[in-house]
Amino acid sequence: MSTATATAVRPGHAWPAVLAVTAGIFVIVTAEILPIGLLTSIGSGFAVSDGMAGLTMTMPGFLAAVAAPLVTVATARLDRRAVLCGLMLVLLVANALAAVATAFWVLLASRVLVGVVIGGFWSVGAGLAARLVPPVAVGRATAVVFATVPLGSVLGVPAGTLIGDLAGWRAAFAVLAVLSGAVFAALVSTLPRLPAEAPTRPAVLQGLLRSGGTRVALAATFLIVLAHFGAYTYVTPFLERVTGVGPAAVTVMLLVYGAAGIGGNLVLGAMVARFPRAAFAAAAVAIATATLLLPVFGRDPVGAVALLVLWGAAYGGVPVCSQTWFANAAPGAREAASVLFTASFQATIGLGALAGGAVVDASSPAAVMAAAGAVALLMAVLVAARRA
Repeated sequence: MSTATATAVRPGHAWPAVLAVTAGIFVIVTAEILPIGLLTSIGSGFAVSDGMAGLTMTMPGFLAAVAAPLVTVATARLDRRAVLCGLMLVLLVANALAAVATAFWVLLASRVLVGVVIGGFWSVGAGLAARLVPPVAVGRATAVVFATVPLGSVLGVPAGTLIGDLAGWRAAFAVLAVLSGAVFAALVSTLPRLPAEAPTRPAVLQGLLRSGGTRVALAATFLIVLAHFGAYTYVTPFLERVTGVGPAAVTVMLLVYGAAGIGGNLVLGAMVARFPRAAFAAAAVAIATATLLLPVFGRDPVGAVALLVLWGAAYGGVPVCSQTWFANAAPGAREAASVLFTASFQATIGLGALAGGAVVDASSPAAVMAAAGAVALLMAVLVAARRA
């Protein structure tokens, strides 16, 4: 840690700052995937198909992919504290706009803003642990930050789905706007000044893209995220139409899925440091198994829950596996590696939701599960073939 960075971190405020960044990523993850639990309600509210409603997932993903490098490069010389606080204010506005949207295009516009926030906040915030805590605690702090990904599924989506069932889907976005304001206050009060270190320039990103390790990380991330979000975006229609359960049961099932994700994050997160290839491949095989078997055994609620547990546990480790592969490919460019991780991850979320929507509208929710399983298997083969 440089002298300038070390003096910027106030003694005793390191972990509160880490927790504030963690809360920010939790709210962002929740905002991004909240429509998954509200998809049918949003679709019926605006009289659009499930595939069209899936654009609420597609838009943030694509915009985040573009925003990750653009926002990071554009703010390269700005204090990272100011950047994160400003992005959280944008998220507050986006969620408030979604809550009052009277037309579908207004809702999509709010999701564009969410995408900008995702790209910028993730790229800057995901690698800040090393600047906020002593070197000995960096690993633990990074794990805390990444635990928010499955936590968004555990708490965010089920809670939002429950609020949507009780008070309408708009109320869920209104609550998220309030939470965004609370996180903004936490960031302002706990984050120290964080002057920009080595600015991330386009040439740095271009250099990373020429690395064979980076290209493998990109391909693996593309395939596994395409498989996951191509199917998971439409898990609510699947559970309602194929499994035959109601909204309350869907909420419980999503809660179980998310809880399994926390366990998977802990297990695979610990495993990936020593066995990155095995951890990533294991996650892909488990996701493939769950999605391929859901059309068969997911017609029964018990079978559906069992497979959702497997799926959730597997996906819980995917973000930390992907980030680790990018970091290992670029050990001297932490923020640049985070930019590539965020851009590739988010672009594929959008593409997965779009492709899944096309399959759902043309065929059925069961068909999209089978297609996702095939893609996940392809990713497992890619990773297994990669030399350690």
